[in-house]
Amino acid sequence: MDLSKSSISKLLWYYSLPTLIGTLANALYNIIDRIYIGQGVGALAISGLALTFPIMNLLGAFGMLVGHGAAARVSLLLGNNNTREANAILPNTFFLSLFFYIVVSSLFYIFLDPILYAFGGSEQTIPYAREYLKIIIPGHIFTSLSYDYTNIMRASGHPMRAMNTLILGAVLNVILDPIFIFGFDMGIKGAAYATIISMFISCVWIMHFFFRKDNTLSFKNCKYKLKNNWLSILNSQFSSLSIGLSSFLLHTAGSMVNVLMNHTLQHYGGDLAIGAFGIMTSFTSLTLMAIIGMAQGMQPILGYNYGAKQFDRVRTTLKYCIIVATIITTIGCLIAVSFPRLIARCFTADTDLLNITSNGLSIYASTFFVVGFHVIVTNYFQSIGRAGISILLSMSRQILLLIPFILLFPPILGLNGAWLAQPASNIISSVVAIVILSVHLKKLQI
Repeated sequence: MDLSKSSISKLLWYYSLPTLIGTLANALYNIIDRIYIGQGVGALAISGLALTFPIMNLLGAFGMLVGHGAAARVSLLLGNNNTREANAILPNTFFLSLFFYIVVSSLFYIFLDPILYAFGGSEQTIPYAREYLKIIIPGHIFTSLSYDYTNIMRASGHPMRAMNTLILGAVLNVILDPIFIFGFDMGIKGAAYATIISMFISCVWIMHFFFRKDNTLSFKNCKYKLKNNWLSILNSQFSSLSIGLSSFLLHTAGSMVNVLMNHTLQHYGGDLAIGAFGIMTSFTSLTLMAIIGMAQGMQPILGYNYGAKQFDRVRTTLKYCIIVATIITTIGCLIAVSFPRLIARCFTADTDLLNITSNGLSIYASTFFVVGFHVIVTNYFQSIGRAGISILLSMSRQILLLIPFILLFPPILGLNGAWLAQPASNIISSVVAIVILSVHLKKLQI
């Protein structure tokens, strides 16, 4: 479809629906991991798995730094008919992903136990987290490459194929999870092996696509020579990295907040409170991934038309996405507040964990309806290359507001204060986003 002429509604349907389905599938198989572990291994295993979230987020943040930036850059370059530079992004993305993987994964692997203790672990939960991460961390390169090139694939006009790539990994993981966890009696290690195998196959699938010479973007089409050192590669991709910096900071901030939250929960509720937080974020992430999928789907439309200075199409795209995203998060909010115990029961049968989770989820998700708007606006600024504004919006919700609330509320309200911090941050950061977006649109007269 022609990004400059086709109907915006049709383009959003074409790009966002496959992306939404793909990211939902991706989120779903992570949730299924947790359901299998919770039901098959136990309540403390869920708490142990929750300890891995900050590490997984940090690993994923580097994937977003490279992948989101590369995808946004590809859209802008294709909008300017600059296919030569767009093709050069392919090998740079590979080497940047490999560089970050080697550095970050090595540090996590070497200092894993001290990191887990620092992240709020205990003698009861760290063994589960260690078993899982000792397998996941070495194999994370497949996850990173698959994520990066799925974003590039979508940005270059192949949303359906990008969706199929994500679904492939999800389906494989759903099939392999019970085989490794129960069939081979491997417990939490089985979930890790199932994830890595699924991501390896997805990675092979997507890399094969980018070696086809008939593609607009292909390793075989780009006239690119490896520079003499890593610094040259980093410099050549500075513009892409600056665009992806918003997503990177958002997920890095999320990891740091998760660490602070784990310590707070350990103090006011113990190991089971950390497990409850893992269940709650599993549910909210399922809804949030739908919004992120839509945001990724709108990115090539916004990037292309902004690059082509068709600002009326930019405004229409933004409006549609805000409306749909708000509807989705409102539905998620209503489900969480109305049926918190039913959601918790999907993950565990432990009575104490059920009680903590159902109470916490009804508070934690109470203002979730505004999150869709905030995510779309943040990704809008990233898609048009306004990294500074995107970073500010990302940080306002995850650091500037949330951290003070986590520190202030629990001493007054106890465990409920910890659950209340995120809803308060959601509301105030969304008001900030409304003001910034209004000023921006008025200045551009779009």
